[in-house]
Amino acid sequence: MTALLEARHVSKIFAGGLINRQQTLALDDFSLSLGDGQPTITGVVGESGSGKTTMSRLLLGLETPTRGEVLYEGKDLRRLSRTEQHGFRRDVQMIFQDPFEAYNSFYPVDHVLTTPIAKFHLARSKQASRALMEESLQGVGLRPEETLGRYPHQLSGGQRQRIMVARALLLRPRLIIADEPVSMIDASFRATILGNLRQLNEEFGISLVYITHDLTTAYQISENIIVLYSGSVAEVGDVELVVRQPQHPYTQLLISSIPQPDPNRRWSDRVPASTVGKQAGEGVGCKFAPRCPHAFSPCIEKAPPLFQTSEYRATACYLYQDYPSIGAEMPGQASGQEASSERG
Repeated sequence: MTALLEARHVSKIFAGGLINRQQTLALDDFSLSLGDGQPTITGVVGESGSGKTTMSRLLLGLETPTRGEVLYEGKDLRRLSRTEQHGFRRDVQMIFQDPFEAYNSFYPVDHVLTTPIAKFHLARSKQASRALMEESLQGVGLRPEETLGRYPHQLSGGQRQRIMVARALLLRPRLIIADEPVSMIDASFRATILGNLRQLNEEFGISLVYITHDLTTAYQISENIIVLYSGSVAEVGDVELVVRQPQHPYTQLLISSIPQPDPNRRWSDRVPASTVGKQAGEGVGCKFAPRCPHAFSPCIEKAPPLFQTSEYRATACYLYQDYPSIGAEMPGQASGQEASSERG
């Protein structure tokens, strides 16, 4: 079965400026297959600079890969016809980090709903358009009479973000890419937004890519998870396995940094890199080796492949080199090379 959206060995390099010509490798040999079976929620986590947003922009066609290709129903995004582009824009929707930036302050919030209705010919009359907007707003728990006609500054951040979820729902897409959708929302609204996203998956059969630096919310909403570090996949697989039994030292570091409600628990100091790890050269070997307490000689010689340590998990770490490395491409995967990302 052809995947709805697929990244094949995608890398993105950003060139330097006039003074500093040093290039930045934002995403390195990344592969991902989405929307070729049961609708799922895939979390993508990592610290700032790990390549999350670059990945999302490549999947949306907002950036062009330096190497590799992004495919929509088996065809390179760069070679889509106008009709195919129209289908892509309807099938694949985006929810942005800052909902306020998605609005034009000169227009009521209705504008972000009426625009896709008109562009994609979703309604034949103003009455039908109004009914469609009301249905979508009610679908995310908003009251149309308290929402429509108001300006962005008259609504809370949570309300603005829920309108963007309603906008995506209007088009009944097959995939939504949500880039940090709750990072700028008050904590009191985060659970509501996450509930809305899960509702889109469960009730409307929409797959989601949930991008975040917050491992806690990724665990709450995702079925599968991809851990990115410096543009490469560190660990990937079933969210329960990855979060509860992290294998990669970077994933372990992420999880250990989550505060726990225990006043008697002291956060441990960061474990220093091993003697071998401190010898790692830039651009050679494992990217995490300079920070890794377990680094040994293979880590500074060659970047590790993904080792499949169980049926639904793979880890890019030489600590697991006795396991088979992943080479053959399979449906429903996410990796720096390839890895199964479907739950059993």
